[in-house]
Amino acid sequence: MSGSITREDFDSYMVPCFAPAPFIPLKAAGSRVWDRQGKEYIDLAGGIAVNSLGHCNPALVEALKAQLDSLWHIGNGYTNEPVLQLAKTLVNATFADKVFFCNSGAEANEAALKLARKYAHDKFGADKSEIIAFNNAFHGRTLFTVSVGGQPKYSCDYAPLPPDITHLPYNDIAALTAAISGRTCAVIVEPIIGEGGVVPADPAFLSTLRALCDRHNVTLIFDEVQTGAGRTGALYAYQHYNVVPDILTSAKGLGGGFPIGAMLVKEAWAQVFQPGTHGTTFGGNPLAATAANGVLAQLDDALLAGVGERHDAIVAGLNALNAKYDLFSAVRGVGLLIGAELASRLRGQAKALTNLAAQEGLIALIAGPDVLRFAPALNIPLADIEEAFVRLDRAVARLTR
Repeated sequence: MSGSITREDFDSYMVPCFAPAPFIPLKAAGSRVWDRQGKEYIDLAGGIAVNSLGHCNPALVEALKAQLDSLWHIGNGYTNEPVLQLAKTLVNATFADKVFFCNSGAEANEAALKLARKYAHDKFGADKSEIIAFNNAFHGRTLFTVSVGGQPKYSCDYAPLPPDITHLPYNDIAALTAAISGRTCAVIVEPIIGEGGVVPADPAFLSTLRALCDRHNVTLIFDEVQTGAGRTGALYAYQHYNVVPDILTSAKGLGGGFPIGAMLVKEAWAQVFQPGTHGTTFGGNPLAATAANGVLAQLDDALLAGVGERHDAIVAGLNALNAKYDLFSAVRGVGLLIGAELASRLRGQAKALTNLAAQEGLIALIAGPDVLRFAPALNIPLADIEEAFVRLDRAVARLTR
C-alpha cells in the first residue's frame, strides 16, 4: 500500500477540513516518529495531547491485542468488563459518582451540555436555559459545542446557532458576577484554555465561579478534554485548583491514542438521564475501555511527578531560546500543556515556525496564529526534550535570519 499512496491523494479523495503536513508518518515509538522516507521526528505535540504514554506504548499494545482476541463490540444493550472496570477506576479517583462513555471530547461536551439543560428544565423549569461560556474557548465541532465555544471563526458559517448562549471574557470575575443569574443553567469552562492560546485560569476566578454557581443553582462543567488524564501533573486539573465541578468531560489522553470520551458526573445529575434520553452506539466499547484502563494503570505517582520535571525542562528550553532570539512575549501553562506566545514582531508566524520545525525533525503544535503549543507524552525522555530544542533552535534561526 505504501508505494501507491501519496500526500496528493488527500487533496484528491478527502474532504479538505484539514491541511495536513507534506510528509506522511509511517511508524512511531515512544516520542519518535518516522515518515515514509525514513526521516525521524521528535514529537512534542502528542497527537494534540492524545498520546499520553507515547506512541505504541508496549503495555497498551499488549492489552489491546489480548482484547482483540476476545470482544470488540457488543452494542449498548449490554455492558462489558473493561468498561465497568474503567468506570470504577474513574469514580474512585475523582469527585464523580457516575460516568457516561462516548467516543470523543466533542461528544462528551455535547452530553454535558444536554444534561445540564435537562437538569435545569426538570428541576427549575424551561426558562432556566442560559449557558455561559468564555471567549477563545474550544469545546468541539458539533453544532452545539462549536456554538458554545468562544471562537466565532469556527461557528460563523453555521447560523442560525442554538440560542441562549452567552460568552464572557476569561478570568474576568466582574463580568462573570454581572452576567450569571437565575436564568443561567450551566457554565462551561476549560481550567486551561488550550486551543485558544494555552491560558491557565486564575485560582480566584475558578473559586468565585464555583461560589456563584452554588448561589444561583447553576451546573458547573469543567471541560478537561485537553487538561485531563495526567496532562497537568494531576489526574485532572480541578485537583490542582481544589475546585470541584458538577460535571467533568474527558477524552484525548484518556485513551492514550485510542478514541474515547467520558462525562463524569455527580449523582444528582446522573439520575436525570434515563434509558432513551441520551446514548451512543460505540461509547464504552471494550477496545476503547481497555486502552483507557491501560493508561490509568500507568498514571502512578512517579509518572505524574515526572510531569513537573519535564515541564521544567521544556520551559528552560524555551527560556534559553528567548534569551538568544528574543522570541517570546510570554511562556505559560501547567504540566505538559505549555504555550509560548511569539513576540510582537513575529505575530502570526506560529504556523510558519512549526513548518520549519518539521523540516528540522520536530513536531509541534500551534494554539492560534501567535502561540506555539507543546503537549508531548507524559513520559517523554528528558534526552528527547534536549534534542528537540536543538532542532527547534535551527528552525528559529531560519525564521529570524
